[in-house]
Amino acid sequence: MRSLIGVVVGAFCVAAPAFAETPAAIVEDVQGKVDGVEFMDYVAPGKIIKLGPKASITLSYLKSCLRETISEGVVLVGAEQSTVQLGDVQRAKVPCDTKAAQLSEREANQSAATTFRTMRSDAKATPSKLPTIYGVAPLVQAKSGSTLVIERTDGKEPTISVPLKNDIMIRGKFYDFAKAGKSLTPGGSYLASLGAKRYTFLVDASATSSPTPIIGRLLRLE
Repeated sequence: MRSLIGVVVGAFCVAAPAFAETPAAIVEDVQGKVDGVEFMDYVAPGKIIKLGPKASITLSYLKSCLRETISEGVVLVGAEQSTVQLGDVQRAKVPCDTKAAQLSEREANQSAATTFRTMRSDAKATPSKLPTIYGVAPLVQAKSGSTLVIERTDGKEPTISVPLKNDIMIRGKFYDFAKAGKSLTPGGSYLASLGAKRYTFLVDASATSSPTPIIGRLLRLE
C-alpha cells in the first residue's frame, strides 16, 4: 500500500500544474494521521495531502463553496475541488459567500465607507451586495493583539468589543464567536472594525445558532 501511495503521489507531482499560493480551501477537520496539514490551515491548489489508514480530512473550498469529507488515500487540492486517489470523497454544496471568505482590505474599506454612509442617511436602505455569512456566530480571521469591534448598522444592538488575545485565538489567527458564546442577529447588517480598518457584512436572515460549516461563517479580515 505504501509503494502504491508513493506512485500516486509521484503522478500527482508530475501532473499538478503550477499555481500561485492563493488559498483555495480551508481545513475544517482532521482525524487520524494526515501528512502536511493541520486543523484551520489554508491550502493552495497543487497541494498534495496524504491520509493514513482510517484517517479523514474535511476541506471547504472558498470559491466553489464545496465541502469535502475525504477518507484515506491521496488528495490533490484543486482550485474548486479535490482530486482523490485510493480514497473516498463525499461532497456537499453549503451556503457561503465568496465575498465574505475572500474580501480584500481595499474592497472592504470601500464597501464600508459607501454602505455605512448610505445606511446612516437612509434608515430604509437595504444593502444588497455586502458579504454575507450564514451562521449567527462568525469565525473571524484577524491578527492577535488587535481589538475587534462589531456594531449593528441597521438597528439597536449592544456593540461587541473583543481584545484579541492570543489565548482566545485558534491557531493564533481565528476568533470563533461560537466558542466564545457570542452571536449576532439573523438579517442584521454590521460594521466590523480592526484599528483603522472597516468591514461591512450581513448575517443571512435564515442563519441559525445550529452548528454551521466554517466556510459559511468565515470572515477573513486580515
